[in-house]
Amino acid sequence: MNGKIVAGFLVISGLVAGGAIYWLQLHAFYKPIEVSSPQAAISLTTVTGVTEPLLMAGFTGIDADSSPLRFRGCFTTPTSLATLTETYVTYADATPLIAPPWFDCFDAATLTDDLATGAAVAFLGQVNIHPGVDRVVVVYPDGRAFAWNQLSKAQDN
Repeated sequence: MNGKIVAGFLVISGLVAGGAIYWLQLHAFYKPIEVSSPQAAISLTTVTGVTEPLLMAGFTGIDADSSPLRFRGCFTTPTSLATLTETYVTYADATPLIAPPWFDCFDAATLTDDLATGAAVAFLGQVNIHPGVDRVVVVYPDGRAFAWNQLSKAQDN
């Protein structure tokens, strides 16, 4: 009988710990970004190396203090894709990072597919927005745009 109690305690403890870890990863650390905060200002790097603010509307974003890689943003821009590609640095190794399921405007799988097929274009938002981390901005021809932070390409060398 004592073995069943110990086994039951271990199973229940494991389930509680697993549930806590799941909740912490998907909910606890993320917070919405206020539209008026500096975090909501998206910039792009020009071909001359200058960082300029991007015209945008309808920003929705999340971030966490626990990691600089947790930033995600969704918005629209009135600037044409032709103007963007002539003016700003494209980002060849853009790899969208998965967002929590409840942040439903950001779909990393769709972004990855669209970048691979050329349906969207990735730009360098800002190099070293945090040490070793770049901000990447993806824009579609219809003006939809998404942003995230990822490890710098320089880290791969």
